[in-house]
Amino acid sequence: MNDYPDVLLHIDGHWRAGRAGATLPVQDPATGQRIGSVAVAEREDLDDALAAASRGFDTWRRVPAVERAKRMHEAARLLRERADAVAQLLTLENGKPLSEAQAEVRFGADIIDWFAEEGTRIAGRIVAPRGEGQIAQVFKEPVGPVAAFTPWNFPINQLVRKLCGALSTGCSIIAKAPEETPASPAELVRAFVDAGIPAGVLGLVYGRPDMISSYLIPHPVIRKVTFTGSTAVGKQLAALAGAHMKRVTMELGGHAPVIVAEDCDVDRAARISAGAKFRNAGQVCISPTRFLVARAVHERFVAGLVAATEALKLGHGLEQGTAMGPLANPRRLDAVQRLTRDAVERGATLAAGGERLGTAGNFFAPTVLDNVSRDCRVFNEEPFGPVAAVQGFDTLDEAIAEANRLPYGLAAYAFTGSLRTAHAISQRLEVGMLWINQPAPAWPELPFGGVKDSGYGSEGGPEALEGYLNTKSVSTLVL
Repeated sequence: MNDYPDVLLHIDGHWRAGRAGATLPVQDPATGQRIGSVAVAEREDLDDALAAASRGFDTWRRVPAVERAKRMHEAARLLRERADAVAQLLTLENGKPLSEAQAEVRFGADIIDWFAEEGTRIAGRIVAPRGEGQIAQVFKEPVGPVAAFTPWNFPINQLVRKLCGALSTGCSIIAKAPEETPASPAELVRAFVDAGIPAGVLGLVYGRPDMISSYLIPHPVIRKVTFTGSTAVGKQLAALAGAHMKRVTMELGGHAPVIVAEDCDVDRAARISAGAKFRNAGQVCISPTRFLVARAVHERFVAGLVAATEALKLGHGLEQGTAMGPLANPRRLDAVQRLTRDAVERGATLAAGGERLGTAGNFFAPTVLDNVSRDCRVFNEEPFGPVAAVQGFDTLDEAIAEANRLPYGLAAYAFTGSLRTAHAISQRLEVGMLWINQPAPAWPELPFGGVKDSGYGSEGGPEALEGYLNTKSVSTLVL
């Protein structure tokens, strides 16, 4: 458990410290103990990374798509080969159970393979000419160097989608990965580097997020910005990018509603909901959060949800049998405590959990709040923690209206045995992603993104590649 590295920057093909030599501590959220450090990039380091990204783009854009795909497939192979070691680092720095970390790393390799193949299918088109001797063509070209900003909750899978979107289309990229969980994204980058990605194509930096974003986004070298994080920060970065006419993909906050209809398999819905809710201690942007349950099955659903919740084993992510680890940092611990306290004070029933566990680390009991009123903060603010809030409904129209009430529109879930109900929900919910009668399989071939205040653009499917491509129209008259 002490085998954690001091994480370095990766700039122009080299692993190195920041020029000023500054570092930040990395802590194990299960113990609160320092386990390593991460190098801090200053502006001089960013200048080096930008110059390298410019050169790297000139190189990588000329590499044929099939050759780019070969190197990406090799990176996926290396990541799978190293999955157990990378997952241990991920668990140490993030806190999630080792089984979840292993699944994240292996799924990351699957994402690389899918994007590698999809990159070979990028194609323009020939347009019917308007006259004799004319040739009309449409080309798809890489947009240019990319600045990517990723969070700590899925250090591999949030970053890998952005790396693959850039690399598969011929772009270079500078990734600002999370300082709280730096080792696992560094190992992801290492897999690409060891697979033969040329120097300058892929940069990795850490440091002060506001300084790095405010320097990279306006910089003339950067032509595309991709960010995953909170809505508040995303709006600031999107405004900055807009002021400089940069292409933007934003995957922002959510507050996913779950509609549990009276005709569903209630026991199955409760079991699936608990697993989805408490995965990564609820620190998932698409985590189910607002449970809207038909009154006819309300009591039974809550009983099933509580039973599944109380059966979860909490502990260090490296301990055998751990089903839920700690929250990633003390900020999240304080936030879920405040949200739970507010709900109870406003009349909600504390059906399970609701308290911090122990004094070491950031453990909070998986919590179920029943009869939560609309004015409770937990029904209006993304909890991003292990808190399930339940409210009953009388009609489907009422549930859909509540699901759409907030400005968020990232993900939603529904459980029903009726095709009519499923169709109504799929047509009327204002979200970018909807899963019916299942947890969230975020397969790489599917679009991944939201609407409204949850952002725009996609991190998955063929749609993801569009954000990294320019469209050029070429019309030629043959003389």
